[in-house]
Amino acid sequence: AHKKRRIEEIWTQIERSIEGMSLSFDKVRLYQDGLPVCGREAEIVTELAQAGSRNHQLLLRLMERGATLMGTESGDLLVQEYQLAQQSLTSRPSRAAGVAARRRALGDSLLKRRDQFIAQRINATLQRGETGILFLGMLHGVAAYLPKDIQVTYPLYRPR
Repeated sequence: AHKKRRIEEIWTQIERSIEGMSLSFDKVRLYQDGLPVCGREAEIVTELAQAGSRNHQLLLRLMERGATLMGTESGDLLVQEYQLAQQSLTSRPSRAAGVAARRRALGDSLLKRRDQFIAQRINATLQRGETGILFLGMLHGVAAYLPKDIQVTYPLYRPR
């Protein structure tokens, strides 16, 4: 209950932070962690919003105000990460530390490749004079891969 309440508080802070920005929503592009470039982005967001995702409900509200939803991630990399997670859940616990270390290294490599893809996607689609809003999990480090002409601000928390 405490974790759920804390997550709700964070989303309230995120919503207030966005409301506090002077944005022309017709010049805002929305990028979402885990949302593949696939042509069905709005459908996916709508489905997750209807399932109760506060993140995706916020995306819908911003889209209603004129923001443009962007496919953000490589579908292939997301599938690879899903498969790695499935293997970790279904395989027997390994006694060999080397196997666990290789899995962690593969997971870290996938996260890095996802971050690089997201940065390339933002760079390719965000036009001069536009604002991009990226909703991203805390383990990501996309800013390191963005070109220097894209100014990055962190309205709540700066990643580690």
